[in-house]
Amino acid sequence: MILKEYQQRALATVRSFLEELAAWREKEAEARGLDPDFEFDWVQRAWSKTITGRTYRPRRNGLNEQLPAFCLKIPTGGGKTLLATRVIGLVNALFRGNRRGLVLWIVPTTQIYNQTLKALKDLDHPYRQQLDLSSGQRTLIFEKTTAFGPRDVAENLCVLLLMLPSANRQTKDTLRMFRDSGGFDQFFPADDDPVAHTKLLDDFPNLDTFEQAAGLWGRYVKSSLGNTVRVLRPLIILDEGHKAYSASAKATLEGFNPCMIVELSATPARGANVLVEVLGRDLNAEEMIKLDLHIRNKASGDWRDTLLDSVEHRRQLEAEARRHEADSGTYIRPICVIQVERTGKEQRKPGYVHTDDVREYLLQHPGIAPEHIAIKTSSTDELKEVDDVGGLMSRDCPIRFIITKQALQEGWDCPFAYVLTILANPTSKTGLTQLVGRILRQPYACKTGVAHLDESYVFCYSRRGADVLKEVRKGFGLEGLQGLEGKVLEDKEKGPEDSHEPTESTITTRQRAEYRKSARQLVLPAFMIKDADGWRLVHYEADILSRLPWDEIDLSPLEALTLNERRTDDHYLRANLSGESKVPKPEAGQSAHPGQNGSSETADSVRGGDPVDFFFAASHLLDMVPNPWRGRELAIRAFESLLKRYPTPQIAANYTFVLEELRRQVEMERDRLSREVFEGLLASGQMRFLVVGDGLSFNRLPSEIEAPRAKQANRDDGASYQHNLFDVTTEDDLNDYENQVATYLDAQARLFFWYRNRARKDYYVQGWKPRRIYADFIVTLRDDESGADNDFHQVFVVETKGGHLKEAEDTEYKRSVFDICSDHARKADWAEFVPTMQNKVMRFEVVDQDEWQARLNEMLFAGDEL
Repeated sequence: MILKEYQQRALATVRSFLEELAAWREKEAEARGLDPDFEFDWVQRAWSKTITGRTYRPRRNGLNEQLPAFCLKIPTGGGKTLLATRVIGLVNALFRGNRRGLVLWIVPTTQIYNQTLKALKDLDHPYRQQLDLSSGQRTLIFEKTTAFGPRDVAENLCVLLLMLPSANRQTKDTLRMFRDSGGFDQFFPADDDPVAHTKLLDDFPNLDTFEQAAGLWGRYVKSSLGNTVRVLRPLIILDEGHKAYSASAKATLEGFNPCMIVELSATPARGANVLVEVLGRDLNAEEMIKLDLHIRNKASGDWRDTLLDSVEHRRQLEAEARRHEADSGTYIRPICVIQVERTGKEQRKPGYVHTDDVREYLLQHPGIAPEHIAIKTSSTDELKEVDDVGGLMSRDCPIRFIITKQALQEGWDCPFAYVLTILANPTSKTGLTQLVGRILRQPYACKTGVAHLDESYVFCYSRRGADVLKEVRKGFGLEGLQGLEGKVLEDKEKGPEDSHEPTESTITTRQRAEYRKSARQLVLPAFMIKDADGWRLVHYEADILSRLPWDEIDLSPLEALTLNERRTDDHYLRANLSGESKVPKPEAGQSAHPGQNGSSETADSVRGGDPVDFFFAASHLLDMVPNPWRGRELAIRAFESLLKRYPTPQIAANYTFVLEELRRQVEMERDRLSREVFEGLLASGQMRFLVVGDGLSFNRLPSEIEAPRAKQANRDDGASYQHNLFDVTTEDDLNDYENQVATYLDAQARLFFWYRNRARKDYYVQGWKPRRIYADFIVTLRDDESGADNDFHQVFVVETKGGHLKEAEDTEYKRSVFDICSDHARKADWAEFVPTMQNKVMRFEVVDQDEWQARLNEMLFAGDEL
């Protein structure tokens, strides 16, 4: 994942501090070697060398050792967790000197715990991939109920996830964490070895024992999870670190004998050592948050009016999102978060807005189905159900409204949340202050370019304007977004549709009346895949790419590469594949070839012997091979074959050339294997070419189109088009070749109507390559039989290709996909789910410019047998 500029700066500061820590720790150790009584604050020295103008507050762990502890102040939506995974790698490499060992990751709430656990266990998630990258793909994720042994910790980077209450020694729940347990016996001496127990207590005096004072046989250490953590001296990652500054919380954390504590917080506690401070304007500049924040304060005292306005605004946002998806392929489903006053069944009383009141009101609104609504309270969590379909951001998730009271106030993360509706008592200030951060995160951390999809919205009622602004701006402060208060605006009541009224530069064209009824019944087929919930649309990454047998990629053509004999100092290849050949390190001041994160590291600086250049090669393949470990394996295979024929310096001189050839071969092989996967799914029946009437929009023709106001296109004879589906077609819609085709079609007796399919907006076919196929024309024909003048019998999806593209690889690919589409559309069951399409004939054609008229004649006159 490419880091934002402020994230790169933050990591650079952390790296500098860790390097200083390691250097001053070594100096202090050398000094104590000469004089055991000599000690100086090496953490303070490192801090002073790294940070100026900030006081460092020293801490010590349970062994009375100096404890480096620092905080990353990152506002909500700034990517704290991603930075934490990067920091783990830096701490292990620069301070601990070991890529293995234990990391104790502590979070404050169940919501954050579940989100973090899910992400860290997902091998394809950027958080987990970063941990795997730093550990050499040896990462284990533990919970407090997981038993593990010394070998696990010695051979892997082990991340133990705990909730803050579970780490607090004073709570009843975590007393179990410090009880004797059979799952950790291997970390402790045998029960019949009192000498070993005494020695262990000499090294770790703060371990829990069965006896508070030494008895006849001495003190015996409990084999508990708490003691295991103390013995392993973990790195602690403390999420929402400001919540762990009570005396008991600090004592518990320090009592785990950590080697370092790294806090993450948007609002650090007063005593925190803030090493990195990211400002709200940094996030705004990097397009991480949805601003401006618009406040709509209804004068009406009826909460239903406010809710109705927010429902309508969310609907308008979804219309915007669909237009944006058609243009860009980026999926967004705007969600409205609604705060109520009461939640429990027994708390539904007149005068208070209850979750059931809101649900019932929403269900009265046309277009809102029960599955569009979810309740999230302390007793009811309907959001758990969406995990089965991939979470709230999945295309398969139907949720558009979330009703809550306080359950989403912290840790809940969904960038699709655009609208916050506050239905709590107008005198209450907590809703605006505590929930505003839940709607600020920008989808995919990138602006859409659509103004209304790049901003966020708050709806409330009967509040004083000055108080509203004050509450929201206070909420910005709680999210670490100080400096952006000017981005909070109080609006008049208006919506996204205001900017979509026809203007002087645009026109809205609608379907011709004579075709409207038939066009509504036209549903185009798509490749669908069967899962537990039935048939759904095929997605390239999830359904094709994820099934690729990457081990079967053939790289043998690279063995025949001829490398130039030129020598260059521009590249530095770290190769130590067999343990025999190794390029010397660059001279002082020179930089090695950059790794994946842009850093300059020599082979000796990479602990464990992993050649970093292979990860750089993997980053060169990331758009084709999403998993960097797969990319690394491919890079190793390619360079191993070349190292058998060429010396390392010659390969280094041709490094860029080899990468480009590797990329080309991998792309060819990926497409070959993707086709095998695609065809295999079809052959097995797991994937079918079907017409599905519900849940999709792209497979229906639009009822109206907003287009630039441009000169109207006419047929070649100067007459207006008579059988275009829409009233108007502009010259911008058709090039010369397409205009010839449209003119010919418009003059044919069998033609019912034709439609110019818009690229990235209308109907498409997903094949085995990443890019979707948007055909040029949708053509409908009448039946030859009499009495069929008011409907269509055949449908052709037509892609036109210029003469210079006839033999192009892309043309052949589209022709292959369309042949498969036509073959499957001939099957009797292709339209079984949409009765109105069952008697229709469906064909897909690629028409080349040098034979377009002959091919169209075949389409028009060959009948159903084409």
